[in-house]
Amino acid sequence: MRQIKNVFEAIMKYGHDEDFCPSASEEFVATEAPAGSTDKLSILAERVRRGEPLWHPEDRSDYSGLTGAVRPRE
Repeated sequence: MRQIKNVFEAIMKYGHDEDFCPSASEEFVATEAPAGSTDKLSILAERVRRGEPLWHPEDRSDYSGLTGAVRPRE
């Protein structure tokens, strides 16, 4: 029998995700991508596809050291 890889497969097979437990693989590493960024969203999506937890304990937790674009007011 094939092992359930991610939460989507669990829902398709059982109709719910109550028993699905994500597991960390070697690819489950922290990211410096800031919350809400395109990079962070891509990383979270990939973690879900691989059946890993969404949040790594060492993921970036603040916005220190980042700069953003400033747009002049009209």
